[in-house]
Amino acid sequence: MAQKSVFAHAYAVVMAGGSGTRFWPLSRRKHPKQLLELFGHGTLLEQTVERLLPLIPPERIYVYTSELVLREVRRRLPQIPRAQIVAEPASRNTAPTLGVAAHEILRRDPQGLMVVLPADHIISKPAEFHRVLRAGCDTAEKAGRSVVIGLKPTRPDTGFGYVRISACEGRSAGQEIYRVEKFTEKPPLAVARRYVASGRYLWNGGMFIWRASTLLENFARYQPRMADQLAHLAEAGGVRSAKNFRRLFPQFEKISIDFAIMEKIHDIHAVGADIGWNDVGSWAVVYDLSAKDNEANVRPARSLCLNSRGNMIVTKRKFVVTVGVQDLVIVETDDALLICARDHSQDVGKAVQALEKAGHSALL
Repeated sequence: MAQKSVFAHAYAVVMAGGSGTRFWPLSRRKHPKQLLELFGHGTLLEQTVERLLPLIPPERIYVYTSELVLREVRRRLPQIPRAQIVAEPASRNTAPTLGVAAHEILRRDPQGLMVVLPADHIISKPAEFHRVLRAGCDTAEKAGRSVVIGLKPTRPDTGFGYVRISACEGRSAGQEIYRVEKFTEKPPLAVARRYVASGRYLWNGGMFIWRASTLLENFARYQPRMADQLAHLAEAGGVRSAKNFRRLFPQFEKISIDFAIMEKIHDIHAVGADIGWNDVGSWAVVYDLSAKDNEANVRPARSLCLNSRGNMIVTKRKFVVTVGVQDLVIVETDDALLICARDHSQDVGKAVQALEKAGHSALL
């Protein structure tokens, strides 16, 4: 008799609701980061789904996004059943979304296993990624147990959450499995340096695996009010009742799954992953990952960089010339032009907030 696959009851939940403000002006509310074609073939969202298909079929993949981009997401993912591409009527962070998804999966499959993945990350080692998912699903199959895919840190970084792990408890599919001791949100640089030097911390990239029933049990234990709201929404038809979903979903508290659940539970394990992961969090990261000319510029063919080094130019129509400048990001669209120091590209999101405050919503 053939051995049952660890993915037999696995359902992917792809989180595609972010706006990616740090990629303005290319990224907008109606064209967020996950719908940008920054690397390789297709958008980041399409690449995320493509990585899953060897393990989880389209009929068991859910995509949660916003109403603003629903049509474009459906166009990009024709293989996913339309009913499984869910447009949220309000932004409520990840906890309510995953609670809604858990009820939907549990309705279909009492043994359903949720594989939660962001839609806007780069993973350059897909075969290793598949092994990590196999190990994670095998570990999370036990009722009551949750798994975080922990990324092995390559540097002290203040932009990520960290997971403190105990000694290795075993292996699955060739991957090390650890008990998680503590979650820590983005630490200051000195603390991040200590974490990385200790060898006891992994990055939290927002990738989780658990049974749908396990997640709902944890909601009942640690977020009882939200658990009641989730049950009420499920009884009212869940995402299958557009009217009730639009009415009830905005009533949820805006809170991440990390704060709501993961930092509170005890039976949680981590798979230590080296999958070539990058969250592509700024234009500087895109620069680092892109091909460069002899002067370390990232630029289109229709451009000229004279005595210029380390610049990144993104333009669709205009011929861009730089003279005597270094380490700039220059991004041009029909209605906006961004010029910033490459090492300040993390602050583009702050510029977007300032534009919103100043009433320039048409640019967002």
